[in-house]
Amino acid sequence: MSNTAKDIVKSFYETDLIHNSEAFSEYLHPEIELYWNSSFGFSKKNFNDIKTMFSEMALSFETFRCEISHLIAEDNQVTIRYTYFAKTIETPDKEEAIAHFISIWELKDAKLYRGYQISQQGDSTPESMKSFLSK
Repeated sequence: MSNTAKDIVKSFYETDLIHNSEAFSEYLHPEIELYWNSSFGFSKKNFNDIKTMFSEMALSFETFRCEISHLIAEDNQVTIRYTYFAKTIETPDKEEAIAHFISIWELKDAKLYRGYQISQQGDSTPESMKSFLSK
């Protein structure tokens, strides 16, 4: 039984990426390109950039998890809306919303290949967090 594009994207985001560096080779195409608009501006990331980014986050975060609110697929393209939550090394007993994202992924060879992502800093207010509940 083969995984659908939707299954692959969901599984990637549910993986503990700061503690499992092998996941990058499993899920990301070697020629991946991520076009990312954030509150800090635009950046383009490749395979090594993404892996390095998560390695650096591992130095600051005790835990890092993704909560998916929306996951929509059409053929080999998947749109996902999610929030990353983390516990920092300094305050391991307090989990906070780090950032909110919407990403559109094109898959190639059953791996994330071309991504378009927009993000903003996490907002943990009740009204904001309620908007991320699955409908």
